[in-house]
Amino acid sequence: MNIHSHIVDLPTPTGVMRTYVHRPAGEGAYPAILFYSEIFQQTGPIERAARFMAGHGYAVLVPEVFHELNPIGTVLGYDDAGRDKGNADKAAKDVQGYDTDNQAMIEFVKKQAWCTGDIGAMGFCIGGHLAFRAALQPEVKSTACFYATDLHTQVIPNKPGQHSMENLDKIKGELLMIWGKQDPHIPAAGRAQVYSDLNATDLKFTWHEFNGQHAFMRDEGERYDPQLAATGYQLALQMFGRTLR
Repeated sequence: MNIHSHIVDLPTPTGVMRTYVHRPAGEGAYPAILFYSEIFQQTGPIERAARFMAGHGYAVLVPEVFHELNPIGTVLGYDDAGRDKGNADKAAKDVQGYDTDNQAMIEFVKKQAWCTGDIGAMGFCIGGHLAFRAALQPEVKSTACFYATDLHTQVIPNKPGQHSMENLDKIKGELLMIWGKQDPHIPAAGRAQVYSDLNATDLKFTWHEFNGQHAFMRDEGERYDPQLAATGYQLALQMFGRTLR
């Protein structure tokens, strides 16, 4: 499929959120995937990943996850300065802002002729956590979380009772959880805690741990593993194909 990309600026309670939309060109309605970036926002690797998913018949929306804290169009570099700024933004944004961001995108796609109204979510790194957060919305039918950071910590600011893992009862759809065993950001004990918490519920979820480093899906840098990335995409596409079509 050829891909059409465009920009929409969505109003949210915390300000305008630039959102990049990648979808099959031409006529037709497709399921939507809310696609969440790393702390660096829509970098080249994130745009290519979103367009890859769009090429399989999805309307993929990539929001600027820290839109309240940066000028519109900000992309942080994969360097120390970008990492420091992204981590500072992560620590500054209240989790309720992500919830209202999700609601804004869901309301937007439900009104679009190019969307069937079926909605999933996907993300890498903090984006894996934000995809998990999107799964709290009742409209989200399935979610692919790749090495989701901070599900096992309290790094993201939360008021009491608002941590993502404290709201599992709100998740109605299916989860795909993918991890790298050599990822220092989510160590074995953290993964085990998340698995235990999920397994104590009636949620429908699939769990995969690969011999990969953090950011093994990112097609830039030494940690990229093309074979694992291909497997990860196929697992996500299989789930979305079952749940969104």
